[in-house]
Amino acid sequence: MKRKPILSFWQLWNMSFGYVGIQFGFALQNANVSRIFETLGAKVDDIAVLWIAAPVSGLMIQPIIGYLSDKTWNRLGRRKPYFLLGAILASFSLLVMPNSPGLWFAAGMLWVMDASINVTMQPFRAFIGDMLPDEQRTTGFAVQTFFIGASSVVASLLPYIFARWLHLANTAAAGEIPPTVRWSFYLGGLVYLLAVLRTILTVKEYSPSEQEEFNQVAGEVTGKEGPAIELNIGRYLAEGSVLVVAGSVFAYFVHSLQWDKALYILGFGIAGYGAFQLLAALRFSAGKIDGLVEIIYDLKNMPRTMTQLALVTVLTWFALFAMFIYANSAVTTYHFGSTDTRSVAYNDGANWVGVLMAVYNGVAALVAPFLPYMARKTGRVGTHVICLIIGGLGLISMYLFRDPKLLLVSMSAVGIAWASLLTMPYAILSSAVPHQKMGVYMGMFNLFVVIPQILASASLGLLLRTVFHGHAIYALVLGGVVMVLAGFAMLFVKDMAKAREIS
Repeated sequence: MKRKPILSFWQLWNMSFGYVGIQFGFALQNANVSRIFETLGAKVDDIAVLWIAAPVSGLMIQPIIGYLSDKTWNRLGRRKPYFLLGAILASFSLLVMPNSPGLWFAAGMLWVMDASINVTMQPFRAFIGDMLPDEQRTTGFAVQTFFIGASSVVASLLPYIFARWLHLANTAAAGEIPPTVRWSFYLGGLVYLLAVLRTILTVKEYSPSEQEEFNQVAGEVTGKEGPAIELNIGRYLAEGSVLVVAGSVFAYFVHSLQWDKALYILGFGIAGYGAFQLLAALRFSAGKIDGLVEIIYDLKNMPRTMTQLALVTVLTWFALFAMFIYANSAVTTYHFGSTDTRSVAYNDGANWVGVLMAVYNGVAALVAPFLPYMARKTGRVGTHVICLIIGGLGLISMYLFRDPKLLLVSMSAVGIAWASLLTMPYAILSSAVPHQKMGVYMGMFNLFVVIPQILASASLGLLLRTVFHGHAIYALVLGGVVMVLAGFAMLFVKDMAKAREIS
């Protein structure tokens, strides 16, 4: 029996370098897709519906990719085949997205792009658990957070850089994407592929036999060790049937009452999950234990720590997606006073949103190296509580600050929460799940990143029309309140790792 070796700084660097590419994709998406939608004719209260494509793809793909990567071993390795596949598809999507001929084509490309990024990203989370001993995982996730923050700064600033330094046109004819945005996506596609290839070519994964040997060390693995699957078929059938009926009825009433289209999709999502549960129960009753059965079983038998983290994660990401979806609309109207996508004021505001996105990611990169030290002093739970409350107050302050320059303070606070969000939950989770199922549990945990996207997309457009009277800034205030609540919910999470193991 032997323990996993402590990796050097440069080994950690190479292992997480692919996140430079992943975050180039996400940062360009988050900072510019709403702008693309508006340029192609979307109304402000329709943007949330168009964004729902991304979370739906993640909802389906992440657990499946996690499950498959747990079972994979070939010449490339365990996780690296999925790194490569996702990188190729995501790079292609980044090249096509800014050339979308119409609004619904762009919405479809967002679906493809987000799905491809998820194919790459999900195994990267499990990669840390695979390669590092428990006592180095907080540091490992912090390195990923550094790359996420640093690369997002550059990616978010690209339209601004192309406009101010390279003097590319920042406006275009009605219905056309400005050259500054198009060239940002082209460069992002190239960086995405090259960064992921660096990780693939410089890191050697541990074989399945080595993983088993490492994880025979007493006390390293917690959670369920691949228990025998025993479904209560009657209960699964009953619950699945209720979900199918409830989701279908909800979708019918939403459609008949002409409510928000995203709520209609949410209803079918509920019904779809119920159908998967029914199918899993039927396959198990027929003596078949396959991927679907295992995923549904594991989802309903998550470790307690994972369940506790799920609530915190849902609340936090709801807040963030309120910002991702409505930051552009809020800043261009509330702080720059323009809704005309062809005006100088609107495009200056949209570029300033890119700067703000760069700031919160830059702060995250600067904060990330200090998180392991803070975790040793206050615990991983305490660290996350503090950071989430700071971030929530930052979002709320965007309403109080009318001067666009003061938004740099707001987004710096959000950056502190962002750094912790990308580090602490995953470090805590990696100590609470069995190594054989690291991929599928990391994929399932990302469901609680996807679910709030769907909730935000389904509810915020309706709230904007009926409660906020078209003022997108109130969506950001709501996000801040929800993030503060997430901080308090974090107090109830139990970290399985001992304090002496956190580094």
